[in-house]
Amino acid sequence: MTRSAAPTRPRAAASASSVALYQQVKDYIARKIQDGSLRPGDRLPSEHELVAHFGIARMTVNRALRELTEQGRIVRVAGVGSFVAEAKPQSTLLQIANLGGEIRARGHDYRCDMLVVERVAAALDIAAALDVRTGESVFHSVCVHFEDGLPIQLEDRYVNPRVVPDYGQQDFRQQQPSEYLVRNVPFDEIEHVVDAVLPTAEQAQQLQMPATQPCLLLTRRTWTRSTPVTLVRCLHPANRYRLGSRYHADGNAVHT
Repeated sequence: MTRSAAPTRPRAAASASSVALYQQVKDYIARKIQDGSLRPGDRLPSEHELVAHFGIARMTVNRALRELTEQGRIVRVAGVGSFVAEAKPQSTLLQIANLGGEIRARGHDYRCDMLVVERVAAALDIAAALDVRTGESVFHSVCVHFEDGLPIQLEDRYVNPRVVPDYGQQDFRQQQPSEYLVRNVPFDEIEHVVDAVLPTAEQAQQLQMPATQPCLLLTRRTWTRSTPVTLVRCLHPANRYRLGSRYHADGNAVHT
Protein backbone atom coordinates (compact mmCIF):
# COMPACT_ATOMS: atom_id res chain seq x y z
CA MET A 1 0.00 0.00 0.00
CA THR A 2 1.39 3.38 -0.96
CA ARG A 3 1.28 6.63 1.01
CA SER A 4 0.49 10.05 -0.36
CA ALA A 5 2.21 13.09 1.10
CA ALA A 6 -0.05 16.12 1.50
CA PRO A 7 1.74 19.20 0.21
CA THR A 8 3.09 21.67 2.72
CA ARG A 9 4.19 25.16 1.69
CA PRO A 10 7.91 25.04 0.80
CA ARG A 11 9.76 27.77 2.70
CA ALA A 12 11.73 28.90 -0.34
CA ALA A 13 8.86 28.92 -2.85
CA ALA A 14 7.49 32.34 -1.96
CA SER A 15 10.91 34.01 -2.17
CA ALA A 16 12.15 32.17 -5.24
CA SER A 17 10.65 34.54 -7.78
CA SER A 18 13.82 34.30 -9.86
CA VAL A 19 13.29 30.54 -10.26
CA ALA A 20 10.85 29.35 -12.93
CA LEU A 21 7.57 28.17 -11.43
CA TYR A 22 7.82 24.66 -12.89
CA GLN A 23 11.35 24.40 -11.45
CA GLN A 24 10.02 25.33 -8.00
CA VAL A 25 7.58 22.42 -8.23
CA LYS A 26 10.39 20.08 -9.35
CA ASP A 27 12.66 21.25 -6.52
CA TYR A 28 9.89 20.80 -3.98
CA ILE A 29 9.22 17.21 -5.02
CA ALA A 30 12.95 16.42 -5.36
CA ARG A 31 13.60 17.64 -1.80
CA LYS A 32 10.79 15.46 -0.51
CA ILE A 33 12.37 12.46 -2.23
CA GLN A 34 15.89 13.28 -1.04
CA ASP A 35 14.94 13.82 2.61
CA GLY A 36 12.86 10.63 2.73
CA SER A 37 9.48 12.31 3.12
CA LEU A 38 8.55 10.60 -0.13
CA ARG A 39 9.94 7.11 -0.59
CA PRO A 40 9.97 4.75 -3.59
CA GLY A 41 6.40 3.72 -4.36
CA ASP A 42 4.78 6.64 -2.53
CA ARG A 43 2.06 8.54 -4.34
CA LEU A 44 2.72 12.21 -5.05
CA PRO A 45 0.13 14.95 -4.50
CA SER A 46 -2.20 15.13 -7.49
CA GLU A 47 -1.87 17.78 -10.18
CA HIS A 48 -4.99 19.44 -8.75
CA GLU A 49 -3.44 19.55 -5.26
CA LEU A 50 -0.19 20.99 -6.59
CA VAL A 51 -2.04 23.60 -8.64
CA ALA A 52 -3.99 24.71 -5.56
CA HIS A 53 -0.93 24.64 -3.34
CA PHE A 54 1.38 26.66 -5.60
CA GLY A 55 -1.33 28.84 -7.13
CA ILE A 56 -0.06 28.18 -10.66
CA ALA A 57 -1.43 26.86 -13.94
CA ARG A 58 -1.98 23.16 -14.42
CA MET A 59 0.24 23.10 -17.51
CA THR A 60 3.12 24.39 -15.34
CA VAL A 61 2.63 21.56 -12.85
CA ASN A 62 2.32 19.11 -15.74
CA ARG A 63 5.69 20.26 -17.14
CA ALA A 64 7.37 19.73 -13.77
CA LEU A 65 5.96 16.21 -13.45
CA ARG A 66 6.83 15.40 -17.07
CA GLU A 67 10.46 16.42 -16.59
CA LEU A 68 10.72 14.47 -13.33
CA THR A 69 9.41 11.45 -15.22
CA GLU A 70 11.97 11.92 -18.01
CA GLN A 71 14.72 12.09 -15.37
CA GLY A 72 13.56 8.81 -13.86
CA ARG A 73 12.62 10.36 -10.51
CA ILE A 74 8.90 9.55 -10.70
CA VAL A 75 6.52 7.24 -12.58
CA ARG A 76 3.16 8.44 -13.89
CA VAL A 77 0.26 6.01 -14.28
CA ALA A 78 -2.61 7.25 -16.42
CA GLY A 79 -5.81 7.60 -14.41
CA VAL A 80 -4.07 6.65 -11.17
CA GLY A 81 -1.43 9.26 -10.32
CA SER A 82 2.28 9.89 -9.98
CA PHE A 83 4.59 7.81 -7.79
CA VAL A 84 8.20 8.00 -6.64
CA ALA A 85 10.25 5.71 -8.88
CA GLU A 86 12.16 2.76 -7.51
CA ALA A 87 15.90 3.40 -7.29
CA LYS A 88 17.81 1.83 -10.20
CA PRO A 89 20.87 -0.29 -9.50
CA GLN A 90 24.04 1.32 -10.83
CA SER A 91 27.09 -0.48 -12.15
CA THR A 92 30.55 0.88 -12.79
CA LEU A 93 32.00 1.63 -16.21
CA LEU A 94 35.62 1.77 -15.06
CA GLN A 95 36.04 -1.85 -14.08
CA ILE A 96 34.54 -5.28 -14.78
CA ALA A 97 31.88 -5.63 -12.15
CA ASN A 98 30.88 -8.88 -10.48
CA LEU A 99 27.20 -8.51 -11.23
CA GLY A 100 26.17 -11.36 -8.96
CA GLY A 101 28.19 -9.90 -6.10
CA GLU A 102 26.69 -6.45 -6.63
CA ILE A 103 23.14 -7.82 -6.55
CA ARG A 104 23.74 -9.95 -3.45
CA ALA A 105 25.38 -6.97 -1.72
CA ARG A 106 22.09 -5.13 -2.16
CA GLY A 107 20.37 -7.98 -0.31
CA HIS A 108 18.64 -9.22 -3.45
CA ASP A 109 18.44 -12.67 -5.04
CA TYR A 110 20.67 -13.32 -8.05
CA ARG A 111 20.68 -15.99 -10.70
CA CYS A 112 22.27 -16.45 -14.11
CA ASP A 113 20.56 -18.57 -16.78
CA MET A 114 22.97 -19.84 -19.44
CA LEU A 115 21.22 -20.05 -22.81
CA VAL A 116 24.13 -20.91 -25.11
CA VAL A 117 27.74 -22.12 -24.81
CA GLU A 118 29.13 -23.12 -28.20
CA ARG A 119 31.88 -22.75 -30.76
CA VAL A 120 31.04 -20.75 -33.88
CA ALA A 121 32.79 -19.46 -36.99
CA ALA A 122 33.77 -15.84 -36.39
CA ALA A 123 31.87 -13.37 -38.55
CA LEU A 124 33.78 -10.41 -39.96
CA ASP A 125 33.04 -8.04 -37.03
CA ILE A 126 33.80 -10.67 -34.41
CA ALA A 127 37.02 -11.69 -36.15
CA ALA A 128 38.14 -8.05 -36.27
CA ALA A 129 37.32 -7.51 -32.59
CA LEU A 130 39.21 -10.63 -31.48
CA ASP A 131 42.03 -10.28 -34.04
CA VAL A 132 41.41 -13.73 -35.55
CA ARG A 133 40.74 -14.85 -39.13
CA THR A 134 37.21 -14.57 -40.49
CA GLY A 135 35.60 -17.98 -40.10
CA GLU A 136 38.01 -19.09 -37.38
CA SER A 137 36.35 -20.98 -34.52
CA VAL A 138 35.67 -18.91 -31.38
CA PHE A 139 33.66 -19.46 -28.23
CA HIS A 140 30.19 -17.92 -27.98
CA SER A 141 27.98 -17.77 -24.89
CA VAL A 142 24.67 -16.11 -24.09
CA CYS A 143 23.17 -15.72 -20.64
CA VAL A 144 20.55 -13.69 -18.80
CA HIS A 145 21.22 -12.17 -15.37
CA PHE A 146 18.30 -11.81 -12.95
CA GLU A 147 17.75 -9.66 -9.88
CA ASP A 148 14.87 -10.82 -7.66
CA GLY A 149 13.54 -12.83 -10.59
CA LEU A 150 13.57 -9.89 -13.04
CA PRO A 151 15.98 -9.92 -16.03
CA ILE A 152 18.35 -6.95 -15.85
CA GLN A 153 21.06 -7.95 -18.33
CA LEU A 154 21.33 -10.03 -21.49
CA GLU A 155 24.99 -10.97 -22.01
CA ASP A 156 26.19 -11.99 -25.49
CA ARG A 157 29.89 -12.91 -25.35
CA TYR A 158 32.61 -14.03 -27.77
CA VAL A 159 35.89 -15.38 -26.39
CA ASN A 160 39.25 -15.91 -28.08
CA PRO A 161 40.14 -19.63 -27.71
CA ARG A 162 43.83 -18.86 -28.21
CA VAL A 163 43.76 -17.07 -24.85
CA VAL A 164 41.07 -19.05 -23.00
CA PRO A 165 41.13 -22.58 -24.50
CA ASP A 166 39.05 -24.13 -21.68
CA TYR A 167 36.17 -21.62 -21.79
CA GLY A 168 33.74 -24.05 -23.40
CA GLN A 169 34.31 -26.70 -20.73
CA GLN A 170 33.33 -24.53 -17.76
CA ASP A 171 30.26 -25.12 -15.58
CA PHE A 172 28.80 -21.63 -15.59
CA ARG A 173 26.09 -22.67 -13.16
CA GLN A 174 28.75 -22.32 -10.47
CA GLN A 175 30.56 -19.23 -11.76
CA GLN A 176 29.24 -16.72 -14.28
CA PRO A 177 31.40 -16.10 -17.39
CA SER A 178 32.75 -12.67 -16.44
CA GLU A 179 33.68 -13.89 -12.97
CA TYR A 180 35.50 -16.89 -14.46
CA LEU A 181 37.40 -14.70 -16.92
CA VAL A 182 38.40 -12.08 -14.34
CA ARG A 183 39.74 -14.80 -12.05
CA ASN A 184 41.59 -16.74 -14.72
CA VAL A 185 42.78 -14.29 -17.38
CA PRO A 186 45.15 -11.44 -16.41
CA PHE A 187 43.61 -8.73 -18.63
CA ASP A 188 45.43 -5.40 -18.72
CA GLU A 189 43.22 -3.29 -21.03
CA ILE A 190 39.46 -2.64 -21.09
CA GLU A 191 37.36 -0.75 -23.61
CA HIS A 192 33.77 0.25 -22.82
CA VAL A 193 31.25 1.80 -25.21
CA VAL A 194 27.64 2.58 -24.25
CA ASP A 195 24.80 3.08 -26.74
CA ALA A 196 21.06 3.58 -26.46
CA VAL A 197 19.27 1.00 -28.61
CA LEU A 198 15.97 -0.77 -29.10
CA PRO A 199 16.00 -4.53 -28.49
CA THR A 200 15.20 -7.04 -31.18
CA ALA A 201 12.04 -9.09 -30.74
CA GLU A 202 14.11 -12.03 -29.46
CA GLN A 203 16.09 -9.86 -27.04
CA ALA A 204 12.89 -8.27 -25.73
CA GLN A 205 11.46 -11.71 -25.08
CA GLN A 206 14.60 -12.82 -23.24
CA LEU A 207 14.51 -9.65 -21.10
CA GLN A 208 10.73 -9.89 -20.56
CA MET A 209 10.12 -6.37 -21.84
CA PRO A 210 8.30 -4.64 -24.72
CA ALA A 211 10.37 -4.32 -27.88
CA THR A 212 9.36 -0.64 -28.03
CA GLN A 213 11.20 0.28 -24.82
CA PRO A 214 14.85 1.43 -25.01
CA CYS A 215 17.88 -0.41 -23.68
CA LEU A 216 21.40 0.53 -22.67
CA LEU A 217 23.96 -1.50 -24.59
CA LEU A 218 27.39 -1.80 -22.97
CA THR A 219 29.98 -3.21 -25.38
CA ARG A 220 33.20 -4.30 -23.70
CA ARG A 221 36.49 -5.60 -25.08
CA THR A 222 39.42 -6.79 -22.99
CA TRP A 223 43.06 -7.51 -23.83
CA THR A 224 45.95 -9.31 -22.21
CA ARG A 225 49.44 -8.31 -23.35
CA SER A 226 47.84 -6.66 -26.43
CA THR A 227 45.95 -9.84 -27.40
CA PRO A 228 42.13 -9.55 -27.45
CA VAL A 229 40.45 -11.83 -24.91
CA THR A 230 36.73 -11.21 -25.22
CA LEU A 231 34.04 -9.14 -26.88
CA VAL A 232 30.83 -8.93 -24.88
CA ARG A 233 27.61 -7.01 -25.45
CA CYS A 234 25.54 -6.46 -22.31
CA LEU A 235 21.98 -5.29 -22.93
CA HIS A 236 20.10 -3.66 -20.04
CA PRO A 237 16.46 -2.49 -19.97
CA ALA A 238 16.90 1.26 -19.46
CA ASN A 239 14.09 1.48 -16.89
CA ARG A 240 15.69 -1.21 -14.70
CA TYR A 241 19.39 -0.43 -14.67
CA ARG A 242 21.99 2.35 -14.70
CA LEU A 243 25.57 2.45 -15.84
CA GLY A 244 27.85 5.00 -14.23
CA SER A 245 31.17 5.70 -12.60
CA ARG A 246 32.82 7.77 -9.92
CA TYR A 247 36.53 8.47 -10.12
CA HIS A 248 39.31 10.66 -8.80
CA ALA A 249 40.78 13.52 -10.85
CA ASP A 250 43.81 11.32 -11.58
CA GLY A 251 41.56 8.82 -13.35
CA ASN A 252 41.59 6.16 -10.62
CA ALA A 253 38.24 4.63 -9.79
CA VAL A 254 36.66 5.28 -6.40
CA HIS A 255 35.89 1.97 -4.67
CA THR A 256 33.06 1.99 -2.14
